[in-house]
Amino acid sequence: MTSLSISSVIFPAKSNLAKPLSSSAFHGVRVAQSCPARRPAVSLSRAASSSSSVVMMAKKEEELKEIRTKSTEELNEEIVDLKGELFMLRLQRSARNEFKSSEFRRMRKRIARMLTVKRERELEEGINKRLSRKLDRKWKKSIVPRPPPSLKKLQEEEAAAEAKESA
Repeated sequence: MTSLSISSVIFPAKSNLAKPLSSSAFHGVRVAQSCPARRPAVSLSRAASSSSSVVMMAKKEEELKEIRTKSTEELNEEIVDLKGELFMLRLQRSARNEFKSSEFRRMRKRIARMLTVKRERELEEGINKRLSRKLDRKWKKSIVPRPPPSLKKLQEEEAAAEAKESA
């Protein structure tokens, strides 16, 4: 099967280490394998994972195209909605309700993509970083707090259920 060869190796002595009392020529062992490791199995799994990542990239590209078709105002509205949804997820987590933990990452990534597209548009217009931050602060102050879409949907469902019970 596999044969191992053992040979002596002399490593250079380090100056900061204390020298041993006995002087010996043998300071370590090198173990070398004569048969190659099984690498095809690793490369096959990498090939399989790379094909799945290609699909993921296609989805991201599709999402970016969708984001780029929206106007800046629509982007701002969706960013506010997604941040509200993210807040609702945090509330669910703190209340120990059931939720999908993968939604945190998905929403954060989507918000980041939207902010990136927004910044790309600012760069095309020639807005520098300092002015961009000033505009962002002004925009954040102008945001009117409102419930996220999921909470609105929940409230509508509850109102519909109450209407059925009362009728």
